[in-house]
Amino acid sequence: MKESFLFLAEGFEEIEALTAIDVLRRGGIPVKTVSLTSALQVTGAHGVTVTADLLFDNTLFSEPLWLILPGGMPGAMNLYEFTPLHGLLKNQLASAHGRIAAICAAPIVLGQLGLLEGKKATCYPGFESYLKGAELVNAPVVVEDKFVLANGPSSALHWALTIVSETKGVEVATEIANGMLLYPKANAGLGTYFG
Repeated sequence: MKESFLFLAEGFEEIEALTAIDVLRRGGIPVKTVSLTSALQVTGAHGVTVTADLLFDNTLFSEPLWLILPGGMPGAMNLYEFTPLHGLLKNQLASAHGRIAAICAAPIVLGQLGLLEGKKATCYPGFESYLKGAELVNAPVVVEDKFVLANGPSSALHWALTIVSETKGVEVATEIANGMLLYPKANAGLGTYFG
């Protein structure tokens, strides 16, 4: 399976980034964290410092499966201001199989680049004006075309499980969710969360 990459900019939302990394790895989806700074250590919005696997400038992004953008402020704005990421996101959208996931304020990166034009989308309340041309949906998680978008920290687990479901199927996502005791009853279906 091709690798996925989760980008860490200063001020990222820790629960969103770490939840995605954990859940994807539980699902057997190879994911590497990528620092957008000049150091591997990146500090989140709440003072948690994470050591990334890679530096952006030293990484070859060869046909990635997922490009993943955690939110947080100023993390989302720092993602957008890191212009080398712009071309990578555009190429990912144009690729045959590449997917993009963003949560909280991070969909503003995609919206400002015009990548959500005509697409259903969600984001953290107050950032809707950045989602240029998108059809806004008031939902925790929205799956549209090549995107999985979510609205905030409380949706991080649902968002991450949706990425797994879109990659490896609902059965794998259900197994992970049940193993994490997400549901009130053992072996409950994902229908509660994934329609």
